[in-house]
Amino acid sequence: MSQNANDVASIAYKYIKNDVVSVEDALEGARHIIAEWINERTDIRNNIRYQLERFAMISTKVIKTKGDSTTALNTNENAQKFRDYFDWEEALNRIPSHRLLAILRAEKEGFIRVKINIDDDRALDKIENRIIRSNNACAEHIEIAIKDAYKRLLLPSLSNEAMQIAKDKADESAISVFAKNLKQLLLGSPLGEKRVLAIDPGFRTGCKIVCLDAQGQLKYNETIYPHPPKSDSTGAMKKISSLCDAYKIEAIAIGNGTASRETEALIRKVHFKNNLQVFVVSEAGASIYSASKIAREEFPNYDVTVRGAVSIGRRLQDPLAELVKIDAKSIGVGQYQHDVDQTKLQKQ
Repeated sequence: MSQNANDVASIAYKYIKNDVVSVEDALEGARHIIAEWINERTDIRNNIRYQLERFAMISTKVIKTKGDSTTALNTNENAQKFRDYFDWEEALNRIPSHRLLAILRAEKEGFIRVKINIDDDRALDKIENRIIRSNNACAEHIEIAIKDAYKRLLLPSLSNEAMQIAKDKADESAISVFAKNLKQLLLGSPLGEKRVLAIDPGFRTGCKIVCLDAQGQLKYNETIYPHPPKSDSTGAMKKISSLCDAYKIEAIAIGNGTASRETEALIRKVHFKNNLQVFVVSEAGASIYSASKIAREEFPNYDVTVRGAVSIGRRLQDPLAELVKIDAKSIGVGQYQHDVDQTKLQKQ
C-alpha cells in the first residue's frame, strides 16, 4: 500500500506458511486487506455516494425461471400488472414514487430483478486517482484490489444505501398522498339521518339489498338478480320500487364495485313515487369490515354480504362513523400503502 517496492514476489515469498501455500496466495491475501482498507475510507465512500446520488440508473430485467416461459408470463395475471417493468431503465433521482414502489413490489413477488448502476470506469478512475501514486509492481496489485473493493464491497453496499434513500423518499410521498386522500374521504359530507336503501352490486351472485332506518339500523335485506346470467331486471325494479315505498326510503347508495354502472343504470329506470337521490359509494374495505369482529358483533345473524351492504349504506349516511371501523390501509385511497414503512404510515 506504501507503493515503494518493485519486487513484490520476493516480499510475498516470506509469507508462505500454513494456509498460504504460494506467492499468489500471499499476494491475494494482501490485496484483500487493501480492498478492506479502501472500503473503509470515508472520502472514497462519499465520492461514490455522490455519483450514485447524481448519476445512478435503476434498471430491471424480467426473471425467467426454468418453469417460466414468455408465454407463461404473458398469461400470469399478477405478472402482467408489472409488464412495463420487464425491461426498464430510468434515472434513480427522477423516478416517481409510485413507479419505484411498483418496481419494488414486482421484485418482491419474484417477477423482476432490480439493479442500481453508475459508470464503473468513472468510479474506478476516481478511486485510482486518490490511491495510486506510483507506476511500479505495487500499483498493478493495488489496481486489482481497487476493482475488487469496488465490485465486491463498495458498490453493493452503497447502491443498497442509495436504494433505501430513494425508497424512504417514495414512502414519504406515498404516505402524504394516502393521508390527504384519507382525510378527504373521512371528512366527506354526511347525508345525515336519512332512510337509505343500499345495494352491493354483483352479476352471478346477484345484488344484495338492505334497507336502513335513519340511524343506520338494518330493517330488511334481500338479494335480487337483475344482471346476467338470470337477467331478471323487471322483477328487480319492482322489488326496489316496493321496498322504497314500504320503508319510506329517501336515498339509494350503490357500491362502486363489480356491476356498479349496470346497477346504477337499472335504478335510473325505476319510477319512484318520491324523488330519490342516488349515490355511488366507494366500497373499498367493505369486505374487510364485513368479516371483522365488529361486524360479527353488530350482525351475528347475518352473513358477510349483508354486512357489506349495510356498510355501503352507512358510508353514505355518515362516512366518518363507518370508516373508522376499518384499518385505514384497507380503505384503498393510497399508493402501495401496504409497501411503505408501516411505522411512518401509522404515525401519519
